Amino acid sequence: MIYKAIGIMSGSSLDGLDIAYVHFQETGGKWNYELINAACLPYSPEWIQKLKAATGLSAYDYQVLHSEYGHYIGEQVNRFIDDFDLHHKVDLVSSHGHTTFHDPSRRMTGQIGNGASIAAETCLAVVSDLRALDVAFGGQGAPIVPIGEKLLLGNHQFFLNLGGIANISYHARGKYIAYDICPANRVLNMIIAAEGKAFDEGGQLAATGNVNESLLRNLETPDYYKQPYPKSLANDFGTDIIFPMVDAAGLSVPDTLRTFVEHIVQQIAIAVEDGLSMPDAEANANGYSIFITGGGAHNSFMVERLAALLKPMNVSVVVPDADLINYKEAIIMALMGVLRWREEYNVIPSVTGASRDSINGALWLGTEA
Repeated sequence: MIYKAIGIMSGSSLDGLDIAYVHFQETGGKWNYELINAACLPYSPEWIQKLKAATGLSAYDYQVLHSEYGHYIGEQVNRFIDDFDLHHKVDLVSSHGHTTFHDPSRRMTGQIGNGASIAAETCLAVVSDLRALDVAFGGQGAPIVPIGEKLLLGNHQFFLNLGGIANISYHARGKYIAYDICPANRVLNMIIAAEGKAFDEGGQLAATGNVNESLLRNLETPDYYKQPYPKSLANDFGTDIIFPMVDAAGLSVPDTLRTFVEHIVQQIAIAVEDGLSMPDAEANANGYSIFITGGGAHNSFMVERLAALLKPMNVSVVVPDADLINYKEAIIMALMGVLRWREEYNVIPSVTGASRDSINGALWLGTEA
């Protein structure tokens, strides 16, 4: 059977709504996928501000935004379906929503974008709230993409997502391990905003700067970096803790970017080194590879710096085609929705630290009986 699903992802970098239409097929326990159509629908300045301000709203206004944003997502799905002529070709929509609050220590995570509102707009079956049950079982609810890396991608020792937050996953000691490493694109974009730009294309401006050793050492001090996995980051770690440290240094924009890029790649290198210190029987004595996706994979300067740090560890960098870089998370959200529809486990508890496997996602049947 071929499952025809739309996956939707809104990342912490706030660049837009990633939508992917994917065909999935499972044969003998092995999954295959084909990305049919994909698009990133940019947020308007008004929506960027609404999403940024969500955590400061009253409970009532937050719930209003939750519903409003769900209807907005549904409208964008309808636009996507119109643009690619996908009428009567979609079985399921699976939406991650946009993360606002995330505090697994209190068994709470929040993603706005009401699934019922999406279902009402699209008149399709919709899966939402893809992290909530894992968190209820004591997990971090993050990272959740390793299930897709395991079932769809394979053959790499490490997977790195360079989004608003950098996270890593790998197989060691007979289980999957994954966690958030550090803030990445979200903070880089905040830094370059002083130049009136949305992002540092290719890391060109960062490449002209110099590393400030004092700031670099200061960035290493937060307790999060000393915590063992499983662990995950909320967006406000980058915006409310890391960025003020960067801003207070009073450096030029090129030097600030250069220093923060170095912080990111050093933290990733530490994570890779930790992974290599506990290889399993499948470890490759001839070398390892790290598969990089997310918007940061387009930052060629950052990728080059990471490759230089990993080369002594015998780890090579693999950057896939642009569609997989940009839409891996949306593709995996679609897969998670399909697994939820099949009532199969769709989050890996060894990654999140949950007490058990779980089938995550609320199902909203917007289809007519």
